[in-house]
Amino acid sequence: MNLARLRGPGVFAVVAVLALVVAPLVLEPFRLGLLAKYLCFAIIALGIGLAWGQGGMLVLGQGVFFGLGGYAMAMHLKLVDAQGDLPDFMVWSGVEQLPALWKPFANPVLALAMVVVGPMLIATVLGLLVFRQRVRGAYFAILTQALAAAFVILLVGQQGLTGGTNGLTNFYDLFGQDLAADSTQRGLYFVVAVVTGLLYLGARQLVGSRFGRLLVAIRDGEDRVRFLGYDPARVKTVVFAISAGMAGLAGALFVPVVGIISPALLGVVPSLELVVAVAVGGRFALAGAILGAVVMGYAKTSFSEQFADGWLYLQGALFILVMTLAPKGILGLAASARDALARRSKRPTAPESPHTDDAPSRRVMEEVG
Repeated sequence: MNLARLRGPGVFAVVAVLALVVAPLVLEPFRLGLLAKYLCFAIIALGIGLAWGQGGMLVLGQGVFFGLGGYAMAMHLKLVDAQGDLPDFMVWSGVEQLPALWKPFANPVLALAMVVVGPMLIATVLGLLVFRQRVRGAYFAILTQALAAAFVILLVGQQGLTGGTNGLTNFYDLFGQDLAADSTQRGLYFVVAVVTGLLYLGARQLVGSRFGRLLVAIRDGEDRVRFLGYDPARVKTVVFAISAGMAGLAGALFVPVVGIISPALLGVVPSLELVVAVAVGGRFALAGAILGAVVMGYAKTSFSEQFADGWLYLQGALFILVMTLAPKGILGLAASARDALARRSKRPTAPESPHTDDAPSRRVMEEVG
């Protein structure tokens, strides 16, 4: 096989076979569940790659939208499992009546809708308020980071409503299926893998469209795009909302896969870890965001199992090593190797997409203008 010619649809087909056929056959249920968890993080990373890598919006608070989707799903599952009128943690907290906020989530259709609609609505409102004021760069990053910190404080302070520090856990039933059964967990893995693949294809289609070229143009020269008559605030708001919807969906899938949602999973540090993962994989390519999330998730698990006292240092060392040797991430390094193979075989290949490297903004401007 000529590795220099393996790209695009071919690579996606190989990865799809590995994920849907090989992984369920060779991995035991526990490891397959871990892979499902990594793919949940990969969905969030895909949204970050879309917003940051393609749109130049450094989002440091995706934990907020992940939490909104996760808590929406968890609230429905707790209401299904409730033996009486109240979930177990509310009984322990002394709550006597089901809060009004919880009642709509007894409906599975509404709960599933809120998983995506809730984060997207909040992101849309926030985006319209922020981007129209031309807030960008480090200021936007700090704003999203502060939003994540405030969200965690709110969750911790509402013990009777959200479970407080402990969050929501002990789920037993998922749409009539026993969550503890291996067959259910295997089915969940397939759902997560398929959703990840479909979202990647959708994001790739978006990036390859005229809208995607406009998004890259805004990343490379927002003021020039505005002078051409386009509204960068509207474009950035749409992409920010899409990335928030992806994070919310990831949270909803994460809850039945892992069995818990808590403030510790949603704060500033988890959000930063996902941005680091995207950088490691390669933020200028959507596939790099997914790869980085899986690699960093696997590294975190492996290091914590084998080096319980120093795994955080090893994880940090991995990030520094990748960023030193490959500033554009793992996929950037792979692209360089592919080009080298092409030169050696005297069959030069064109780049896969103008979005996988730092395309000159002038060329993008001409395409959208």
